[in-house]
Amino acid sequence: MAPAARTSAGAPARAGNRPAAGDPPADYLRERLELVRRRVAAAAGRRRASEWAHVDGGHGLFVSDEEVDALLRLPLAGPPEPLPAGLAEAVEEAADRAEARGADIRVRRLAASFALGALDVEILLVALAPDVDRRFERLYGYLHDDLGRRRASVGLALELCGRDSMSAEAHGRLHPDAPLRRWGLLEVEDGARPLLARSLRVPDRVISYLLGGDAPDPDVRRLTTALVPAGYPATGPMARALREGIWLLYIRERPGTAAGSLAAGVFAELGVGVVGLDLRRLPPDLAGFELDPRALAVACVREATLAASGLVLGPIDLLVGADPRVVQVFVDAPVPVVLTGPGAWEPRWTDAVPLVVEAPPPDLAARERLWADLLEGAELADDLDLRGATGQYTLTPEQTWRAARAAGLHAGAAGRPVDEELLREGVRAQNAGRLEARARRIPARATFADLVLPARVLGQLEEISEWARWRDRVRGEWGMGGKGSKGHGVTALFAGSSGTGKTLSAEAIASSLGFDLYAIDLSTVVDKYIGETEKHLERIFEEAEGVNGVLFFDEADALFGKRSETKEAKDRYANVEVAYLLQRMEQFNGVAVLATNLQANLDEAFTRRLDTLVVFPDPEEPERRRLWDAHLPATLPRAGDLDLDFLARAFVLTGGDIRNICLAAAHRAAPGDRAVAMADLVWATGREYRKLGRLCTEAEFGPYFDLVRT
Repeated sequence: MAPAARTSAGAPARAGNRPAAGDPPADYLRERLELVRRRVAAAAGRRRASEWAHVDGGHGLFVSDEEVDALLRLPLAGPPEPLPAGLAEAVEEAADRAEARGADIRVRRLAASFALGALDVEILLVALAPDVDRRFERLYGYLHDDLGRRRASVGLALELCGRDSMSAEAHGRLHPDAPLRRWGLLEVEDGARPLLARSLRVPDRVISYLLGGDAPDPDVRRLTTALVPAGYPATGPMARALREGIWLLYIRERPGTAAGSLAAGVFAELGVGVVGLDLRRLPPDLAGFELDPRALAVACVREATLAASGLVLGPIDLLVGADPRVVQVFVDAPVPVVLTGPGAWEPRWTDAVPLVVEAPPPDLAARERLWADLLEGAELADDLDLRGATGQYTLTPEQTWRAARAAGLHAGAAGRPVDEELLREGVRAQNAGRLEARARRIPARATFADLVLPARVLGQLEEISEWARWRDRVRGEWGMGGKGSKGHGVTALFAGSSGTGKTLSAEAIASSLGFDLYAIDLSTVVDKYIGETEKHLERIFEEAEGVNGVLFFDEADALFGKRSETKEAKDRYANVEVAYLLQRMEQFNGVAVLATNLQANLDEAFTRRLDTLVVFPDPEEPERRRLWDAHLPATLPRAGDLDLDFLARAFVLTGGDIRNICLAAAHRAAPGDRAVAMADLVWATGREYRKLGRLCTEAEFGPYFDLVRT
């Protein structure tokens, strides 16, 4: 990646014309443009001396008979006379001395980076001149005999560079595949004109670079992302390949892996900078971008080359889908290119064969080191256990950097140290919003302390949380995950009557992990068309593996029902759907909870694939008493006649039923601005009984039966 040896020879102005004390890089550019001015002067002299110049023509507006006769008498143009020898050598020697002192002469660096020849640099400078010195606009208009044409044409550029307009070698330097045009350093406009009459234009980014600017092209800047070099142990082979001249790599990334960080680590090992571009920021159909897909790819390569850095971009399939030709741009790039993507490398993209590697997921120790490095210097809470607070999160290094920064910003704004709560908020902010198109995001606020469940059930829920928290250590570091294709996810089935606390328990598990709960909306999943349900579920699983959340399937028997004997075509497709779900659940790497009121309706094959089965019993009297108290919070005004012991003893209800009753009683008391009384709760209980289709009997309601008799 070091600048190559100079490949172009110049012919700038005399050394005496150089400023006595100036900026050597700027001086070199001025001297080269001064040489262009001298050639323009020589060309103008030739125009005035020619027979054509003495004809009273139409000043470019029409062609007179005399002008035609003069043109016909002129011989075919030959190569112009070269400038006096010695001028170019003097300036190049001065530039050599300046570079030896550490000067960065960008014209030379550009030539070396893109393997430009001497003629390429001359053509580029001729085209550049009107953009940095307005005198050249009128001078070029004069030489064109058309003041409306203020940029150099191909013919004029060849003349000013001392080349014959019939030289194949000179024309070849302006071929679309020649370096100047291939890498977007020079544009040939006015394609409808004859070749020699077409205008030359230097893109703004190249002009800015030659003048010392480093701001990237706007379209490239919109894709630029910060890559965090991660300490992956697998960087050695890739670094060795780059050292040996293999400059095209493809890294396949899976959910939870970071191909960009892996590539950044490789370049960091080589001591080379990196330009990282995230193609997921591309809008549909490149709306709002000035460049088409191929031109955008060229601009990306040009930016990395100007920065003398490696290029990392992906997912490449997003750009290939718009124009398959873009891959060849990266194959031919003059800098190392690392492409990334979620799928396998597609050989039909190009004949070139890249080095293909699989991005490994960062292990627990690497993630812990990264958190510690990113939080170094921040004020941390005294009781913060960094491993315990962050070990359960599967974040890429870039996501970890953003999460740590978000936690630090919130801590600074609140005037408090970084604690576990702020870290959790920072991690939640990294969850992509695409999953919310098919799932309802539920901020997890409930905790295990809010659950009213038997100790055995509560212990199972806490066990699920611990499994999810330490799965990477057990299945990764300790090798308990095996060598099969089974995922490292944690799946649990919650079975029990409606209202027994299944959803609240899933929320408590998510809360204990610092996750959000994503409840799957079946209306966005189930589709009447064959195969569509599986596609929707696949998208859900893919998105869920990229977020730190708990996937919650309520009424799971609707999706995971028993397979039946195939009697009709619809039975076969229904069985295929269930079989797909069985397979996909086994490969899932996240945390999923399935809830059902009808456990018997689930396919038996799910039992083996589940890590835990939790049966939620209907609450007994002690649990019901706690539930009544929990659903009548301290903020609710209570009358003195409440008899919660009677309610818990007399009515066999679930937690969901009790919640509905307490809510209805509160609504009954609110219009009168009075405290909730026993009569309100008994009335609401009778209302709930009727809703459930149960009879209100005197044996159950006892002394309060008159309140529900009617």
